[in-house]
Amino acid sequence: MIVVTLTKVPKSLKGDLTKWYQEIQTGVYVGNVSARVRDALWDRIMENIGRGEATMVYNAQNELGYQFRTTRQDRQVVDFDGIPLMMHLKEATGGVKHGFSDAAKFHRAKVMMRNAGGKSHPSTKKLTAVSLDIETTGLDAVKDAILSIGAVKRGPDGQMVQSYQLLKGAQEIPAGITALTGITSEQLNEKGVSLTDGLRTLQAFVGDMPIIGYNLRFDEGFLRAAFKQVGQPSLSNRFIDLMPLVKKSNKFLDNYRLETVLADYGIENTSPHHALSDAQATFSLASKLKEKQLF
Repeated sequence: MIVVTLTKVPKSLKGDLTKWYQEIQTGVYVGNVSARVRDALWDRIMENIGRGEATMVYNAQNELGYQFRTTRQDRQVVDFDGIPLMMHLKEATGGVKHGFSDAAKFHRAKVMMRNAGGKSHPSTKKLTAVSLDIETTGLDAVKDAILSIGAVKRGPDGQMVQSYQLLKGAQEIPAGITALTGITSEQLNEKGVSLTDGLRTLQAFVGDMPIIGYNLRFDEGFLRAAFKQVGQPSLSNRFIDLMPLVKKSNKFLDNYRLETVLADYGIENTSPHHALSDAQATFSLASKLKEKQLF
């Protein structure tokens, strides 16, 4: 059994804990997880606690049968002949952090900018890359075909620019794929372009910019096979897959499907499994990851 108490912590941290523990009272979480998960969750608490406080009590092989940890500055966990005790301190450790006002924060920001020579931090720069997504008839890059390509980038004027193409020539589209993507054979025949023209348009749209995507290895494999099929050299751009970055930064998601990740980051995708809509949502996700300096 593990009990965690939180006070004055960010709501996002509470949300993380509810995936593993049950909140039986405001700020009190109870659960039963492995020691590895327990320690990982405590690390998560320490990283995201802000100015709040946390205390954790858990089973241990000692005389009391339990151990505890705390971030409280007026308490200290001590060991007395193998017995954990919570010692009250006459003076809180760590001191008080002053400068909570907006004016103080603004002053610190000005000082930091001045010390940096007036240069903005790299993380404040807008994302310069092309977000890419494709829809296909299946999962095999050799046997299956690309149905549509969606791409999004930021133009020189700061406005978002998009490219969307349906591609002709695909074999019969499975009913499940049509149900998922909304793409029909009739649409391909009426509005689609040839694979050669589609890839040429994509290459011109991308230029030499980095390409970002979610589970990008899937898209990259299909594109490489498609370029080989039409006898054109494949894209030589830098490919950045966001999935490993998300897995590294958020280890406690239920799964890492795109829709789950977007929901966790508060990003709305109006038309899931539509190449252009997925590319737009992925660009938003990449922008948030860049703000956190994850790439």
